[in-house]
Amino acid sequence: MTRWLVLGLLLTVGVAGLAQDQETTKTVGDQLLTFIQSAADLLGKGLVELVNLVLPEGREVSSDLAQPLGYLGLITVILLLFGIIEAARKVIWIVVIVGWVLLVVRIILDALHVA
Repeated sequence: MTRWLVLGLLLTVGVAGLAQDQETTKTVGDQLLTFIQSAADLLGKGLVELVNLVLPEGREVSSDLAQPLGYLGLITVILLLFGIIEAARKVIWIVVIVGWVLLVVRIILDALHVA
């Protein structure tokens, strides 16, 4: 599943790179990295605040840990999303199999002229 996601991402980036000039592509790459950095920073600050709510007074976690916590939190969120996608894939396969079975039953009933 992740192979297809990576392939789709690479194709999208490749087509976008061909359609745009070099300067615009650099800007898109910079914007993407800036977005990831901002998301990790925001998530890290939130996690530091959550940890500090649990810890006793005077034992707060340093704000220097916001960036590492943010990146680990971002990676964890991505892993959770891939887990959800994997679970959804199983459900989709069940729906597709049931659909094929129902379609084959309908074809057989039509062939036998059962109304």
